[in-house]
Amino acid sequence: MAIRFDYSRGGWQVSLHRRLLFFGTLALIGLLAASLAQAQYPGQVAKTSKASPELRSIAVLEWTGEPGKPKASRIVPVTVLDGGELQDGAIYLARPQPMALRGGVEYELQQNGKVIGLFEVQNAGQVQGSWVGFGSWKPLPAPKVVSTASQPKIDDQEESDRPVLHRKKHADNGKGGTAETESSEPASPADPDRPTLHKKESSPAADSNSSSPSDPDRPTLHKKTGDDASPSGTAGSAGSDDPDRPKLKKNKQKPAEDIGYAEALPDVTDPDRPKLKRGKSSSDSLEVAPTLMGMPPDLQQAVAVSDAKSRPEHPWAYAWANDADEAKMKSALEDIARQALGLKPPASKPAPAPKRSVTRKAIKSVPPPPPPEPLPLEGEQFRVFELAYGSGATMVLTAHTDGPLAQQRFVTLVAQPDLYGNVLVLLKSVTDGAHLDDKPRMRLVDAVDAMADNRGELLFELRGDTQRQFALYRVLRGQAEKLFVGGGGEYGAESRN
Repeated sequence: MAIRFDYSRGGWQVSLHRRLLFFGTLALIGLLAASLAQAQYPGQVAKTSKASPELRSIAVLEWTGEPGKPKASRIVPVTVLDGGELQDGAIYLARPQPMALRGGVEYELQQNGKVIGLFEVQNAGQVQGSWVGFGSWKPLPAPKVVSTASQPKIDDQEESDRPVLHRKKHADNGKGGTAETESSEPASPADPDRPTLHKKESSPAADSNSSSPSDPDRPTLHKKTGDDASPSGTAGSAGSDDPDRPKLKKNKQKPAEDIGYAEALPDVTDPDRPKLKRGKSSSDSLEVAPTLMGMPPDLQQAVAVSDAKSRPEHPWAYAWANDADEAKMKSALEDIARQALGLKPPASKPAPAPKRSVTRKAIKSVPPPPPPEPLPLEGEQFRVFELAYGSGATMVLTAHTDGPLAQQRFVTLVAQPDLYGNVLVLLKSVTDGAHLDDKPRMRLVDAVDAMADNRGELLFELRGDTQRQFALYRVLRGQAEKLFVGGGGEYGAESRN
């Protein structure tokens, strides 16, 4: 280490102290940097935030019949939120059935954000290559009634707060029917509710022999006679027919028939030999037979949510400021749907020019022909959502044409009002019955908070001819983006045109 020399002894000492202080500061900074680097070691496990969402499963309940009392039902898993990422609910932790369909898992059934019931999964199985669950629809538990205890009466006395004992007043004190008055003599009021001890009256025969009272309810011991002991006698046979006497009966029930077993060697009687049974599943000791198969025409759907945390309800219905605005938006979307389905008639040709012989007054007096009635939309469904608090309206319209399935055309529109009060289409899907496997029809199920962030997503069913999937769309900043598609692939295409 080089130290600058100074002729003055005092100056040399000052220069030495400054350099020592400078190098000491550098050493301290190096130690702090090393400690910070050790604290930021990349292999250290960071603590998870308490606000991070836990597992949250989204499914779709399908049933036929009345809500709450379905004739047949099943639940189809869609997605599981794990660590902020959406996983496919049909294969998430499948052992062999997915975790979303294990026995005892309970779902809240929601309709437009409101809970309408509970569904408990009891068994699961594969139907046409897809996992579905079976269970029971349960009603919501009744709210707890808070018992309002009767408040104690407060004696309005201004003298003091000391407790005072009051004697109960009676209408009749047993003295000639007069009312009871305060007196210094101790009286015995005739309280009708006061218990009274009575001496039992005995018969004259009992008075002569006080040791054996004739109590009719007192048990009496009788000595068994010889007739009762002989089973062959008449009295003995009568005494043996005691209606309260237990009797042993031989079980005459036939053994249950062993139906459904398949044994190659009927002569082998090995008790430990495995046997094959037909039509029963023994997984988790839950045996619920499938009750809903295929896609019946009266099939109904509802969103099902299973979450470890209790979250408040979030209704998704949008409240219009004016009913005329809703009618205007619906009419505009219907015109767009008719044009996409080819139901809107072409523009009428202009009328030919009138002849010169016809006067102008005659031309003005002829009224124009009325516009043709718009063709109806089959299966039209129009819903409006408020997918976040304070957001605008998000409209969804689905419809199709009439006729056989192979000749039908389907349309799905997702739109919002723009700044000028017109309809802005965010998503449009058009397909026909002959190409459903290439481009399925989009059927709206409902809005659901899949990300547990208090914002709703649109849940659609992508139904093809031989398969189907479920997809989640998020509407944000004037766009409808596909957030998740089940089944492990992109099924169908959409257009904004």
